[in-house]
Amino acid sequence: MYDVIVVGARCAGSPTAMLLARAGHRVLLVDRMTFPSDKLSTHYVQPPGVRCLEEWGLLDAVIAAGTPPIHTFTVFQGDDFLMAPPADGVAYCPRRYLLDQILVDGAVAAGAEFRPAFTVTDVLFEGETVVGVAGHGRDGARVEERARFVVGAEGHHSVVANAVKAEKYREVEALTGGYYSYWSGVELDGAEVHTSDRGGVLAFPTNGGQVCVAAGRARDQFATYRADIEGTFFSILDASPAFAAKIRAGKREERWFGSADVPNFFRKPWGDGWALVGDAGYMKDPTTGFGITDAFRDAGLLARALDLALTGAVQAPDALAGYQSRRDAAAIPIYEFTLQMARGSAGVPPA
Repeated sequence: MYDVIVVGARCAGSPTAMLLARAGHRVLLVDRMTFPSDKLSTHYVQPPGVRCLEEWGLLDAVIAAGTPPIHTFTVFQGDDFLMAPPADGVAYCPRRYLLDQILVDGAVAAGAEFRPAFTVTDVLFEGETVVGVAGHGRDGARVEERARFVVGAEGHHSVVANAVKAEKYREVEALTGGYYSYWSGVELDGAEVHTSDRGGVLAFPTNGGQVCVAAGRARDQFATYRADIEGTFFSILDASPAFAAKIRAGKREERWFGSADVPNFFRKPWGDGWALVGDAGYMKDPTTGFGITDAFRDAGLLARALDLALTGAVQAPDALAGYQSRRDAAAIPIYEFTLQMARGSAGVPPA
């Protein structure tokens, strides 16, 4: 019997497991993937997220992996631009196969048990209370594990969230869709955003001397985009000719990555025996690059709430209601700003 089972071992799940294990709780962390492995993500870690990594003792590993610091953030609109340092400090954009492994290692070092290549297929109930999960490893044999709490941290298609029928609110349909890839031979000192009536572009330096460039547009144009990814991608970039020429002069090193499956919503993130964190509980358009940073923040909030509940310092409903309240207070302003920016990138009038 575990104190907590965390389903999903990436940017929300591993920190949650790590912090709970550091507090002395027995934690099982599972993920259907093996690590290191990549993840569809533009992997921008804002300064508050960087501070989390530093506080957790994991930032040195990110830097040691050759992740370049980002000291400037420049927004271009036509010939106009505004350059500023990232608010409140430096940003980093580590590749997900590096970052997620560092997070998993942090959880394991803290004492969490990690079970990769384990697919959760069912959530176990006693009455209305969640009491565990069932799933299988590579051999396909059904395994059941029980815990006082189960945390869904496996993204917006969360098995846990669907099983408990977590209520959604502040829901807005997907506004944008886009593609990104990685280029070598491109000099980029900091992060850049380029906006125009063609769409939005985000570019930043990452590991291996490469630059990640993402270009998005309205979701209702995604089918056309998908039919001609490279042509559409560069037609968006061509609104900033000098920048587009810089990218064309480089070499694309990887395949195209893309999606229009980016809905916007909050879910009620707790109930009897369960909780949600990361995109499982709060999902938004990637336009503003706050997904990882918000996942780190919410991992800290949830771990604290579960610690209070597990130790009996606070009754579980009160502790978890406090988690939801604190999460929403921090997230709603970012969420509304992100929707505003995404509507602008998609050419959608403000709501």
